[in-house]
Amino acid sequence: MVAAPIVPSGEADLRKLLLTMNDSPGTADPNNPLVPFGVFDTLHFARFVILNDATLSDLSVFGPEAEFPDAPIYLAFLGDCDGSADFLLADFVDRAGDGLRKIFAYCDGFNPNGDLLQWMRSHSVKPAANYVNWIGRTVLQIREEAALHEALAKYLTEYLADRSIRDKAKDQPRHIRDAFVRAVDENGPRLTPPAPTPLGWQIRRLISILAAVAAAFIVALPLLMLSAGAALLVYGAVLLIISAALAVFLVHLRRHETTDPDVQSPPKPPSDEHLAELGKLQDHDVTNQYTAFGSFKPGPFPRWTTTVIWWLVNLATPILYPRGNLARIKTIHFARWVFLDGKRGGLFASNYDGSSESYMDDFVNKVAFGLNLTFGQGVGYPRTRFLLWGGAEREQEFKDVQRRHALPTEVWYKAYPGLTLIDIARNARIRQGLERKTMTETEIRQWLSEI
Repeated sequence: MVAAPIVPSGEADLRKLLLTMNDSPGTADPNNPLVPFGVFDTLHFARFVILNDATLSDLSVFGPEAEFPDAPIYLAFLGDCDGSADFLLADFVDRAGDGLRKIFAYCDGFNPNGDLLQWMRSHSVKPAANYVNWIGRTVLQIREEAALHEALAKYLTEYLADRSIRDKAKDQPRHIRDAFVRAVDENGPRLTPPAPTPLGWQIRRLISILAAVAAAFIVALPLLMLSAGAALLVYGAVLLIISAALAVFLVHLRRHETTDPDVQSPPKPPSDEHLAELGKLQDHDVTNQYTAFGSFKPGPFPRWTTTVIWWLVNLATPILYPRGNLARIKTIHFARWVFLDGKRGGLFASNYDGSSESYMDDFVNKVAFGLNLTFGQGVGYPRTRFLLWGGAEREQEFKDVQRRHALPTEVWYKAYPGLTLIDIARNARIRQGLERKTMTETEIRQWLSEI
């Protein structure tokens, strides 16, 4: 993510320039002359979005000192990629430097003749938390497996058109599979072996595990050296300290939950114009984008609470949800949580399958507590109870709030249009079945049913 404040007088012209990159509302032409996203083989998704928080007036309920009248309006350039983000930035500069210079020329302090890569690096913003649907699955793998499915579907149609083969296949499905294996070997499509996990990533992961084990051992060592009675006393003291700290936190939390002023009760619904602007950018593909931007409640407590929670989310998601779902939600390709303005504001950006309404329903019905934890300190968010209850459970209030904070994304790119995560997972299973050395008759029938 690269983010920089826009020169106030340039916002309207920047919006017009970004529109020239699209072949339908909000959806980028992959071959547009400014940033031809389609030439970047490691890029899954990308977007340009102008971050203009229209809800800043809500801060007035916390008093004049909480207001942020000079809040910058940002241009944000986001991408989800395979491999190194820094390598991709350098690739963007090499292949699309002229177009990027035209776009970033509307940003405050940008020098069109300066070092573009250094400028982008200096304005890069790391997410506080990040989610990847399937760690290790590359753009190349997704595209090749989609081509394989298409080819096998064509082969199946041709084979079943021959009645003698069709009758034989009823009792001998292995005959069909063997024919498919031969056809792919002879005619393709060719499949690239899955990319290996980078050695550097493996080393960092191993170091993290060893560091955690070492830290646990160092903490436990004094207890191991004590007698059983003394160790029990120390353990009880530590537990007491943790319990006391948690109790203090919960007291402060509940005080904020009950005394923080309401922006409006019930929350003000978004305008019809705003909903229409968002709606114009949706459902041009089976996948949609979502961008939301807003402010946190003033004071250190809300910001530190969110900082810790987002840190825990970032720590836990690759461990708990590395393969295809985020707490029972299976429609999200990528998501990120980002702090801006010295943690006064926060950005949430995601790419998801289905409609905006079904996306919100999934969250409300399955992980309302997760919404409360991650966004509960936001200005205008429905009141929570100990951060876990209430909040998003008040469905209509929550939806009104999130729609008010949702922003139209001016430019959005997807490397594999028409494919949902269900399609991608099915295509991966088809490839696995094709490459397996042995399969039972039942497994072959199941495999054929996927094609």
